[in-house]
Amino acid sequence: MLASSRFLTIASGAVLAAALAACGTTNPSQPVSSYPSSTPVATAPAVGTEYGRITNIEYLPGTGTTTGSTTNSAIGTVLGGVAGGLLGNQVGGGSGKTAATVLGAVGGAVIGNRIGKNRDGTTYTGPAYRVTLQADNGAWRTYEVSSTGELRVGDRVRVENGVIYRG
Repeated sequence: MLASSRFLTIASGAVLAAALAACGTTNPSQPVSSYPSSTPVATAPAVGTEYGRITNIEYLPGTGTTTGSTTNSAIGTVLGGVAGGLLGNQVGGGSGKTAATVLGAVGGAVIGNRIGKNRDGTTYTGPAYRVTLQADNGAWRTYEVSSTGELRVGDRVRVENGVIYRG
């Protein structure tokens, strides 16, 4: 009977730990690239060199916030506390077991809260610029960059592997 109870406790802790780990996934949104490095957000050739002329540069104000989600934070705290308490309960005996359970619950809650805050539904996108150009082959390309550097409307540009250069 004691072995099955211990197995049930360990299995429950593993399930809760897995649920808590699922809260730690990252936000898949793509960051704004910086000029002249990184990959542009919009349609651009992945490799190679292309030439064209800038036809428009548009300012895009920043959006979103960097604050954590209270729902994810609360769920992470509860799941982390339960998982930590269950795992701490498996250590020691008597008053040592009680202390380990309390420390496990507190530690799990702190870790779960942090993971929940990192699993935020909104992201911060700082101010950016949308650079539109017409390639020599007639194709239109749009890039979102954090800075235009020396780029101006009408400039002749070279795009190498998704990076815009004057010239």
